Amino acid sequence: MKIVILNYGSGNIQSIQFALNRLGFEGVLSNNHEEILLADKVIFPGVGEASSAMKKLKESGLDKLIPQLKQPVLGICLGMQLMCANSEEGNTVGLGIFDINVIKFSTKVKVPQMGWNTIYNLKSELFDGISENEFMYLVHSYYVPNSENSIANTNYEVEYCSALQKNNFYGVQFHPEKSGKFGEQILNNFLKIV
Repeated sequence: MKIVILNYGSGNIQSIQFALNRLGFEGVLSNNHEEILLADKVIFPGVGEASSAMKKLKESGLDKLIPQLKQPVLGICLGMQLMCANSEEGNTVGLGIFDINVIKFSTKVKVPQMGWNTIYNLKSELFDGISENEFMYLVHSYYVPNSENSIANTNYEVEYCSALQKNNFYGVQFHPEKSGKFGEQILNNFLKIV
């Protein structure tokens, strides 16, 4: 199986590679369009600030390529948020795969939300073998509101969408690669999706 991790200068790439290695797979780092199109699975990581990450996607033409991909694609953290229509972070226009706007937590709570929190309302093969209210590791100041595309929720000030799915596109707000054995189970489930 060929797994490509999108390499656009804004990702938690090494920890994803290590997690894949622990599962017995290898992830190739690439921003080469041909190589990405030929991959069986694509992982879209993201760490940092939305507008600068989007600028990097545009520089490599990945902003046009990602929405056209037909194989399973997994956006992680900022990668998931960039698949949405807009983000309040840097007033950023996203890829528009999910017609949802990313908004900031209020000043009533500590931001970023950093650490372990539960996921529930699990509605996808992505969560096979994962119990309701399992803990995942999160670091984020902006969140995706609930929508028809929600496949998992988390509560921090408000109940929000911690995982999304539409067709072949999946997104998780948490970091499966940093969430222990259950996070690795989610990565493994993603790799099994046909």
